[in-house]
Amino acid sequence: MNPYKKYKDKSIESMSQGELLVTLYDESIKDLKRAQIALDDKNYDQFDYQLDYFIKIIRYLNNTLDLSQPIAWDLKKLYTYINYDIGRVRAARERRADEIPKLISIMKDLRDGFDGASKKVASSDQRIPEDNSVVV
Repeated sequence: MNPYKKYKDKSIESMSQGELLVTLYDESIKDLKRAQIALDDKNYDQFDYQLDYFIKIIRYLNNTLDLSQPIAWDLKKLYTYINYDIGRVRAARERRADEIPKLISIMKDLRDGFDGASKKVASSDQRIPEDNSVVV
């Protein structure tokens, strides 16, 4: 295994759930930006390749939702819409190119929201000392 892949795998394994979620959003945003560039260059193979990765991330996010949480149902609807919209972009290419920046904006908003929530949870994480005493 090459050293970079080993380092990357180790980094991912040591991430919190919040950090992993933000990383997935970052990757999805990169995929959309790369798809936009490929579409502008009329490189349709690269365009499809980047959209494939984007769709994999959206499906993963959708499939890993904890549906016992109320917000999960709203996210499921949003991911379903994103998946539908990216299908339209893929089919129409240049005719729907204006949808890509809108999708990037949605993904950035989701990323920023989860990043803020993750940091808030991490900063308010109060640990109980090993002797189970409570510090006031």
